[in-house]
Amino acid sequence: MIFSVTIVNLINMLFIAAGIGICGLCFLQITASIHLRKEVRQYFQIFLLLLLLYISAHLARQLMDGLAGAGIRAALYIVTFIEVLAAGFMAHMMSMLVLSVSRVKDKKPLLIVLAALLCVHTVLLIVGWCFGLIYTFDESNVYHRAPLYVLSNLCPLFMLVIDAALLLRFCRELNRRVKSALWVYLIAPIAAIVVQSAFYGVQLIIFATVGAAVYLFSVIVQNQNEAYEKQQKESSRIETELTMASSIQADMLPSIYPAFPERPEFDVYASMDPAKEVGGDFYDFFLVDEDHLGLVMADVSGKGVPAALFMMASKIILANNTILGKSPAKVLTDANNAICANNREGLFVTVWLGILDIRTGKIVAANAGHERPVLMHAGGDCELLHDPHGLVVGGMEGVRYREYEIQLNPGDKLFLYTDGVPEATDANENLFGNERMLDALNGVRAAAPEGVLKGVRRAVDGFVKDAEQFDDLTMLCLEYKGTMTKESGSL
Repeated sequence: MIFSVTIVNLINMLFIAAGIGICGLCFLQITASIHLRKEVRQYFQIFLLLLLLYISAHLARQLMDGLAGAGIRAALYIVTFIEVLAAGFMAHMMSMLVLSVSRVKDKKPLLIVLAALLCVHTVLLIVGWCFGLIYTFDESNVYHRAPLYVLSNLCPLFMLVIDAALLLRFCRELNRRVKSALWVYLIAPIAAIVVQSAFYGVQLIIFATVGAAVYLFSVIVQNQNEAYEKQQKESSRIETELTMASSIQADMLPSIYPAFPERPEFDVYASMDPAKEVGGDFYDFFLVDEDHLGLVMADVSGKGVPAALFMMASKIILANNTILGKSPAKVLTDANNAICANNREGLFVTVWLGILDIRTGKIVAANAGHERPVLMHAGGDCELLHDPHGLVVGGMEGVRYREYEIQLNPGDKLFLYTDGVPEATDANENLFGNERMLDALNGVRAAAPEGVLKGVRRAVDGFVKDAEQFDDLTMLCLEYKGTMTKESGSL
């Protein structure tokens, strides 16, 4: 008899030691895991801490069981109470975990039921402790089950039954491995409670609970790691595609300078810095014929790939209509009708379009809801032109646009931009604004077009400092130098 008890105690000690070590390692690993959902990680952390408390209390009872002394007796009652109480809280955390992965729309009633069962469990343990209804210790401080020992497992068992019902009803769309692990997580402790309620000896509940928890933990971590790897591959693919899209978008815009080295009558320079990998702003300049230069500055609604695709389509439509020799107003009207005819996503683009007569310096322009251009007078201050605005392109079919003229004299410059310049924001959410933009332009008005853009960009960067760039920043500067006269042989 003594040998049998010794073997049982030895087996229990091995279960306890292994359980403490495994739970400790799992707790450290799950705490360090960055791929687990925060809510699930917290449930596992609390559950493993409760499991460690349960096993440690059980170990303390095993070590003190049968030792003499009133102090030992009091300690035995305390650690046994903690042990049985922790078992109820573990069952509660199991239920919370299952509830978190289930598809219950209104969880409040179930949360109330689970909380009520936990409260009943605690009350039963307190009453049982006071009256010796669940467990007792004899004169030798040896542990014995009392007649109503089953009450200590009643509420946890109900919680596990609720968990099983939730899995049956709501978790059909779960990953098969995770669902199987959850069933093991529930059935193993239930089976252990049933067996242990009938037979006293080897602590099957420890073996079953630790084994099921570790199995569930390993399955969930493996599932999360696989999901993370898949997400990383998808992110890498998207990043590669965005890089390619950015390169394609950059190739769509004029980027070789000097743009027209054979044309001394003018100089033009432009730049675009997207807020994301790809942007919605675009500029364009091209010779319509030997005597006319087309200029476009535009800003597509939205950001990212959809805006970039819309931007490329808009750029082609505007350039093709301009090269046909249409007036700026006619170009915007026809482009607007073409875009509105097939615009399910409801995107639109603001456009400033001008055609420079290289011989005279006169620009005929039309504005579809875009920022106002700035005329930089040779030897004078910069002027924000209050030109007539029309509706954005793509906003509504059948819109007509008005034209106006800008006269450039030799040495004058025209500065075009998108709202990313005046709306550049610092860390305190202050806007760069038109006044600061004009001040920056006045400071570099003697520079060549490339120097003008770099000067404005320096001013913007100095204003926003370390604040994040929220919008594309696109600029274009045209300098008109005049035409060559046959008599003088000069510009």
